[in-house]
Amino acid sequence: MKNKLILIFSLLIIVKGFSQENLYNFSLQGAIDYALENNRTAKNASRDIDAAKKQKWETTTIGLPQISASIDYNNWLKQQVSLIPAEFFGGNVGEFAEVAFGTKQTMNGTIKLEQLIFDGSYLVGLQSAKVYLEISKNAKEKTDLEVRKAVINAYGNVLLAEESVKILERNMDVLKKNLNESTKIYENGLGDEESVEQLQITLSGIESTLNNTSRLKKLAYQMLNITLGIDINNKTTLTDSLESLTAQNIVLDLLEVEDNIDNNIDYKIAKNDKTSKELLLKLEKSKALPTLKGFVNGGYSGNNNNFSFLEKDQKWFGSSLLGVSMNIPIFSSGGRSAATQRAKINLEKAKEDLTETEQKLKLQIASAKSDYQFAIEDYDNKKQNLNLAERIEAKNQIKFFEGIATSFELRQAQTQLYSSQQEFLQAMLDVINKKAELETVLNTTNN
Repeated sequence: MKNKLILIFSLLIIVKGFSQENLYNFSLQGAIDYALENNRTAKNASRDIDAAKKQKWETTTIGLPQISASIDYNNWLKQQVSLIPAEFFGGNVGEFAEVAFGTKQTMNGTIKLEQLIFDGSYLVGLQSAKVYLEISKNAKEKTDLEVRKAVINAYGNVLLAEESVKILERNMDVLKKNLNESTKIYENGLGDEESVEQLQITLSGIESTLNNTSRLKKLAYQMLNITLGIDINNKTTLTDSLESLTAQNIVLDLLEVEDNIDNNIDYKIAKNDKTSKELLLKLEKSKALPTLKGFVNGGYSGNNNNFSFLEKDQKWFGSSLLGVSMNIPIFSSGGRSAATQRAKINLEKAKEDLTETEQKLKLQIASAKSDYQFAIEDYDNKKQNLNLAERIEAKNQIKFFEGIATSFELRQAQTQLYSSQQEFLQAMLDVINKKAELETVLNTTNN
């Protein structure tokens, strides 16, 4: 019995340990940091950088010494016959003797050292490998920026859903209380049935909205988990509140940041594209240059009518060769010229794209600043509207139960309050999201 209790207790500890492993607590910054390490897209972008580094080295090795070896074994099932004038062997003139040269079996072993001396394409390839690595790094930077913005949006949506549920539950409690009081007044003959029905309609609408918002809250958590790079069913708890994040994200100094497009990742990518097109043009031009290679090889060959190459008395004959090989392109029927002209056209297109990117980014930065400023102003406006709507609804409640206001007027005030509540929550989320968009386009994520 004692052993069973120990076993059960141990299993409970293990189960508790596993359940704790699936619990996550994140502040917004903690969620961003976690996602940059664990988001699947971010991890693949890091792998792309590693692959680019390997490709850079792979390109570099083309110009380094290359050593290869080969072993060839040949067995003539039927040896080739050559015809030799018979007179060489004392025969008649005009006749031929059938002769088979060599042994039935041969084995050759060769080792070869090659070194590229000059190749214009190789020099361009080295430069291209560096640019490709830079492109991969820029892609990683862009991915990180997008992941950061996605985490902020997903985190904010969860907080919005959480606050919406709380407000709807609070509104429903107030409505239930009002409905209960109105029902008692009506049953005592002091009120009208329409007042009760108006409250029932309002309560039914709130219940429906609450059910839908609760479902959306679950989806918001799952979307956040996907963005973070964890299982969608894992339990995630957020430690920041929507109100505190809004206050932290009102940074007016950000509106005064210089519009420097050099920091923008899309501008960096466009510049890299232009550089890559320049290298492709150089590559096409380099194909008209000769290539020069040097080589040294050495080997041994053995001959025998039987397979005795592994025996000690087998004779091996050595040979070695030193040489230089040059390949000179002379005429390509205009193919190289056409390829060069095509590369020039693509370069001109890349230049135009870079200029277009510059212009669009300037407009994008101005637009992002305008949107962020409006979000801050709208937040202040919606906060004032909410305070007014709360006071109006409270006054109409008093008037309604004193018999001064009608149920329709109360319902109007309540609907206005509910709308103001949601608009205020959305205004807070907009401040957070618009700041993230501005930081992304400015590439200033440290504010």
